[in-house]
Amino acid sequence: MSKEKRISGKFRKWCHILHRDLSFFFAGVILIYAFSGIMLNHKRDFNSDYSITQKEYRIAGNFPKAKADFSKAYVLDLLDDLGERNNYTQHYFPKENTMKVFIKGGSSLTVNTKTGEAYYESVKKRPILSSLNRLHYNPNRNWTIFSDIFAVSLIVITLTGLVMLKGRKGFWGRGGIEFAAGILIPLAFILL
Repeated sequence: MSKEKRISGKFRKWCHILHRDLSFFFAGVILIYAFSGIMLNHKRDFNSDYSITQKEYRIAGNFPKAKADFSKAYVLDLLDDLGERNNYTQHYFPKENTMKVFIKGGSSLTVNTKTGEAYYESVKKRPILSSLNRLHYNPNRNWTIFSDIFAVSLIVITLTGLVMLKGRKGFWGRGGIEFAAGILIPLAFILL
């Protein structure tokens, strides 16, 4: 066996080892990024960060005549039916006969104090999905460092994958055609 073939064989062997080990190590992160990437691609169709529900209903009874009589205690009683009593933040009157109540987490209640018509919007964070999305936004310096290592590792995984096979299924055969197509598709979207 010639020296060139031995070097080529050792090189491919190390590429295979690097490719395999980095792929296993980063498989979880790849899946997280892929899954959250799909969610972020469809932001217009589905809010993966928050679950938002709206409810329109009528509050029975008589309301106080003066704005000053809408005390915190009175408003808390209105929030009881929604299960939001402990999440009260503040309330105010943006218009005559309209009271708006702010609730922790972004939820709110708007009440027409003349007719009793109420509009409740519940905003709840999706604990797992929003956390996965947050990783795409580099939440802190340590994650940025890890993400940079991950990005470099993806380059290594890709380059080692390109040279692992030789012959007609490798880079100079079918693999090269697939590689070119994989580059041309994003270029077409950029240029067109």
